[in-house]
Amino acid sequence: MTTADVVSPAAAADAVQFLGKEPAYWRLRIKGAALVALTLGLYRFWFATDVRRYLWSSTEIAGDTLEYTGLATELLGGFLLAVAILVPVYTAIASIALALDTAEAAISVVAFVLLVLLGEFALYRARRYRLTRTVFRGVRFDQHGSAWRYALYALVWWTLIIVTLGLAYPFAQASLQRFKMRHTCYGDLPGEFAGSGSSLFLRGAPIWLLVVAPIIVALFSLAVMIDWDGLNNARMRGDSDAVASIMGAFLNHGFGVVATAVGISIAAAALLYPLFQAMVLRWWISGLRFGAMTVTSRLRTAQVYRVYLRFIVFVLLFMLLVMAGATLAGFALGALPLGLGLPKRGW
Repeated sequence: MTTADVVSPAAAADAVQFLGKEPAYWRLRIKGAALVALTLGLYRFWFATDVRRYLWSSTEIAGDTLEYTGLATELLGGFLLAVAILVPVYTAIASIALALDTAEAAISVVAFVLLVLLGEFALYRARRYRLTRTVFRGVRFDQHGSAWRYALYALVWWTLIIVTLGLAYPFAQASLQRFKMRHTCYGDLPGEFAGSGSSLFLRGAPIWLLVVAPIIVALFSLAVMIDWDGLNNARMRGDSDAVASIMGAFLNHGFGVVATAVGISIAAAALLYPLFQAMVLRWWISGLRFGAMTVTSRLRTAQVYRVYLRFIVFVLLFMLLVMAGATLAGFALGALPLGLGLPKRGW
């Protein structure tokens, strides 16, 4: 399935396509999952390496496939290093929290910010690892730049995203993608990201309105529903019963408004999430540059919806299998009545 084209000024558009077969991929996943379970999670590094090698070797660009040269032992070493860093950090945070009971909220905020910072640092380093282990036509990709600087940028942008209820997301993505691509190269070809935050904002604004607008409307409705004059007069008179009556009526009506708004927002988000993902992927792929080479995405929204629908079906089937297995196990152990007219046991 072709989803993008690589275009160079010296040649016509070359297709990017995935050549792997789904049955082979499923066999690899099932085998890896079984070994991960048997080894209590230790095999996950070898599992991830096998999956990446399969995906890389099955991705064809202009007639040649990618090559992944990473080793499972390298992933294991990175995991152990992360544990060696995180355990002292968690220990220090827990010790400070126990010593300063009055500053528990502040410590929680500092701990959350620190963990977000470390998470973004790890994501940048993980991207660097994957790129430096990716080879195409004998030439290796590379990534440089400060991971701590990227983590600080990401932390600032995520703060703005939360404050603006998601409106800053397109501009955050454009800025962070430019940072990553500016420090990425393929051989001696420098990377660049040409996507703009304003274009992604204009494409995603209708989705944002459909998801967030119900909650905003509900908040305004709640503000209008409160009898502010009656509430202020009751407080000035010190009439606690009147205050409780006004707030009780407000809460009775307000709960229904909030529940309806949240339900509409959740339903809209669930239905429009694949559309949003397809839009962001097309925007991201079409913005990639390596020297004079450009990429154009032809990913269709229907393709993304099919992937998500298959995922939902598989999740439902898995849940049904788990429930059926639990039910059968309960019957086998005598935990559930079989209804076969057997005599009851006495104690």
